[in-house]
Amino acid sequence: MSDDAPLLSVQDLSVGFEGFDGYAAVVDGVDLTVEHGEVVTIAGETGCGKSVTTKAITGLLDEPPARVSGTVEFDGQDLRDLPDDERRALNGDRISVIFQNPLSSLNPVFTIGEQLTDTAQFGGHGDTGIVGYLRRRLSSGDRSAARERVLELLKEVRMPDPESVMDSYPSELSGGMRQRAIIAQALLNEPDLLIADEPGSALDVTVHDEILSLLEDLIEERDMSILMITHNLGVARQLSDRVYIMYGGRIAETAPTAAIFDTPRHPYTQGLIASIPRLSGESMAGGIGGSVPEYTAPPLGCRFHPRCPYADDSCRSSEPPAVSFGDAARSACVRHAEGDAGPVPTLEETKRRLSEPERTPAEGHR
Repeated sequence: MSDDAPLLSVQDLSVGFEGFDGYAAVVDGVDLTVEHGEVVTIAGETGCGKSVTTKAITGLLDEPPARVSGTVEFDGQDLRDLPDDERRALNGDRISVIFQNPLSSLNPVFTIGEQLTDTAQFGGHGDTGIVGYLRRRLSSGDRSAARERVLELLKEVRMPDPESVMDSYPSELSGGMRQRAIIAQALLNEPDLLIADEPGSALDVTVHDEILSLLEDLIEERDMSILMITHNLGVARQLSDRVYIMYGGRIAETAPTAAIFDTPRHPYTQGLIASIPRLSGESMAGGIGGSVPEYTAPPLGCRFHPRCPYADDSCRSSEPPAVSFGDAARSACVRHAEGDAGPVPTLEETKRRLSEPERTPAEGHR
């Protein structure tokens, strides 16, 4: 596969779930790419569809109850066409995931050493069966080499006293140590793509910063491709080459990281950035009013229009097209469409409008 093609290419990805309240269209027509050696972040509020998107990419959603459509190409191969065992093998070899909650990602009845050594031995082999598993697990040479590899990785992720950690159970470790163990596990088989879902979000501020610093160093040293999920724009700014802003299951805007923060074009992006507290104490009181839409009855047109201070009838009647601004930047807002009246609003203008008291949300829900 040519390096000119993206390592990961997602086209028109949609995910929905049938529930008691009706069908919920949680992800709606998402397009995204991750280039070789690129760090890409999907950012947005909790509930906007970020984690569901990555679970669909990695095949971790059961169909049914999930309904998944679209294409997910990894290194030129459509993952959705692969048999289940081949896809599981790929996930254990060339694609690794750092899950949001390290405690729930580790088996409580096995030591850290047992779990990570199993990953080093069996990651990328798919379903080996109980006989194959026991044969390889009881091979002293293979097991010893795998254990040494685990110790190396624990040291690389700056795990305190890694030898002792190898014999410890997850419940005996701190949150930061469990997160380091999960990162080491994800790196054991030298993946081409690492997916990190809210890394460090369950940790206190100091340990969270340590984990981000660790990831930053690992990214620089290994030149990995990374798809990261976060609601924290500070994390996106610190680690990413490019950012996708997601709202209501759709991509609202994408651009290189510097452009997202210097010249945000979508009102939702502007609202997120304006909501970030400043060291001076200045911040937008109340943030963006309202909440993410109900996926069983999403708004017609632009899904952000009930919370948008610029919404008009065209926003409520049709989904806005994604307008390109060059340099891999696109924004899905009718204010950018050709012939639309009025300039792109500035960040300060959006901040002022979102802060206006008693602003009535736009109508247009189904």
